[in-house]
Amino acid sequence: MKKSIRKHLALIFIGLMAGTVILCLLINNLLLGQFYLKSKADVLKDAYATIQTAARSDSYGTDSFIQQLDQVCSTNNVIIYIVDSNSKKVYESVNGGRQLKDRLLGYIFGLRNDNIQILEYEENYTLQRSGQKQMEYLEMYGRLNTGVSFIMQTPLESIRESAALANRFFAYVGLACAMAGGIVIWLVSRKITKPILELSNISKRMVEFDFEAKYTGKGNNEIDRLGHNINVLSQSLEKNISDLKTANNELMHDIERKEQIDEMRKEFLSNVSHELKTPIALIQGYAEGLKEGVSEDKESRDYYCDVIIDEAAKMNQMVQKLLTLNQLEFGNDVVSMERFDIVALIRGYLQSAELLAQQNGITVNMPEYDPIFVWADEFKVEEVFNNYFSNAVNHCSGEKLIDVNLQIGEGRVRVAVFNTGDPIPEESVSHIWEKFYKVDKARTREYGGSGVGLSIVKAIMESMNQAYGVENYANGVCFWFELETN
Repeated sequence: MKKSIRKHLALIFIGLMAGTVILCLLINNLLLGQFYLKSKADVLKDAYATIQTAARSDSYGTDSFIQQLDQVCSTNNVIIYIVDSNSKKVYESVNGGRQLKDRLLGYIFGLRNDNIQILEYEENYTLQRSGQKQMEYLEMYGRLNTGVSFIMQTPLESIRESAALANRFFAYVGLACAMAGGIVIWLVSRKITKPILELSNISKRMVEFDFEAKYTGKGNNEIDRLGHNINVLSQSLEKNISDLKTANNELMHDIERKEQIDEMRKEFLSNVSHELKTPIALIQGYAEGLKEGVSEDKESRDYYCDVIIDEAAKMNQMVQKLLTLNQLEFGNDVVSMERFDIVALIRGYLQSAELLAQQNGITVNMPEYDPIFVWADEFKVEEVFNNYFSNAVNHCSGEKLIDVNLQIGEGRVRVAVFNTGDPIPEESVSHIWEKFYKVDKARTREYGGSGVGLSIVKAIMESMNQAYGVENYANGVCFWFELETN
């Protein structure tokens, strides 16, 4: 990964450590000498304070005074020489204090002026830097109000050499610490960036609509809380997208249904207009003939009236069927499921249609069956059988035979209505369930068929989620439908 956050973290921390080391080296080079000189000056001022305190209390020569100065000299490498107003020695440090006697007298009488750099000048003392670079000293001398004179000296080791040595040592230590710190930071940054990379991978999978990946961290820091929130977001997005897809799917179905309804409406208007055109023209023609007195004899007038009544009846029948089909297709007709004997229903219908069969010279056969109880809408099932039987009567020819059979299967019964006659042409089999479709329009016109009956059968059977169909035979056609028995 070119822009790894782990590399960035490691480089940032290593850079900070390296910068800190370099900054410390610069500060050492610039300020270490001044700090060292100030520290030495503070040591001499502490010794001066001890001498001044002794002068005020006139405690020169006491064991306490000597012990304090001896401790200052031994601890801080300070040489001290003190004389009273009569130039009598008051204190002399054992580490070379006698050597400062002549130097003190020279300062008192103004005889010494070799390589001196005055650093601080006060009423009772002068602080100065003296000597050569190879051997420099920090000196303090002066005369108190009591007449006591003193000189103190501490050697200044080579500040430059000390600073260079300290800086070199610090550079080695800093480099080692930076390397060790870099390794530690690289390992620690992996622990820090691992959950971040996991969250990055999860978010990438979410972009691709993969919501199976979940953050598994168990801690309670900010990254873990972020991971938990991403898990919640993932679940919410998955649910919302699912709901959106469901709504979109329903919307597509609604759009398709609307388009289908528009097409059905157009087709319905076109077909109704076509089907009503002929009977309306006949009614209008014969009515005008009656009005204009085309025929004066009663028999002709009765014929005209019979034609008008017959055509009006056909129109009324077609309108009723269209209304029934419209209710079924638009789901406005509620299916009432009930248990009834299908054998009794069919036998009752055949008894009422016996006269119709006799008028057409048709023989109706139905074997004897025990009661068969089914679950369905009894009124709609009777409508289906009525359409099948009427269709069989209208198309029955040849032997003039209609057979009604019931075949009991596993959990269902099939009702079949067979009539002798011409088989349905193969190209028309898939269209006979469509509204206003007529195989033989001339013959259909003879018996007043509207082409809607089988469409009603289709709508009823689909509203009950049951199977239906038609089969061709060499000597006739068989229409069937199925119902559940339990």
